[in-house]
Amino acid sequence: MSIHPTAIVHPAAQLGRGVVVGPYSLVGEHVEIGDHTVIGPHVVVSGHTRIGCDNRIFQFCSIGEPPQDKKYAGEPTRLEIGDRNTIREFCTFNCGTVQDAGVTRLGNDNWIMAYVHVAHDCQVGNQTVFANNTQLAGHVHVGDWAILGGFTGAHQFVRIGAHSFTAVGCVLLQDLPPFVMASGNPAVPRSINAEGLKRRGFSADAVTAVQRAYKTLYKSGMKLDEARAAIESGLDAVPELALLTDFLAAPGRGIIR
Repeated sequence: MSIHPTAIVHPAAQLGRGVVVGPYSLVGEHVEIGDHTVIGPHVVVSGHTRIGCDNRIFQFCSIGEPPQDKKYAGEPTRLEIGDRNTIREFCTFNCGTVQDAGVTRLGNDNWIMAYVHVAHDCQVGNQTVFANNTQLAGHVHVGDWAILGGFTGAHQFVRIGAHSFTAVGCVLLQDLPPFVMASGNPAVPRSINAEGLKRRGFSADAVTAVQRAYKTLYKSGMKLDEARAAIESGLDAVPELALLTDFLAAPGRGIIR
């Protein structure tokens, strides 16, 4: 463990093996940091925050501060960050609220670029990429492998599906289904993330099935329930489509159209 002489680490904080805390950083009383995580200079880690192993958090980040929610009254809500995440400069991650699950979560192996904000009660999966200035309002859920382009903004309670993709400056006021690429303000669907699916090992047949499902959802003129039922008919042949049908069956803000 290496703590710079100018860093302030509360005696009750729990730091694992090989943790590095850089110059002028602050680590609060209720913080847990897993093995070999590196906290850069001028970072504040506060609140009831648990950070896993092998993360790297760059300078000037604010991790675990109270939520930007006027209803918050000091409850001991939490922030949980998994393993092997990269969090670049000037990012802000807030704790949860008692109006939701009480915890904000970031999973594993995520690549979070500079100036990203993850608000209270957001639930972010694994292997995501958030480009610079991505901004998530409260209660946003992001599935695995989603890629959010720079200056993407998500309205509170929006769901962002697995393997989806947004262009720069995209504003999500409604849910973005899995596999779908979107752009614009407000966001509109453009196509499927075919290149991303190929890179992640989806077979040619699976990619073709996702393309057909996209056309069913957006080009057929069917109502949402009808389109979902039509897509479900292909689940036996292409089980990957369950990501889409399960997403469409769950309650949300309605999907982008």
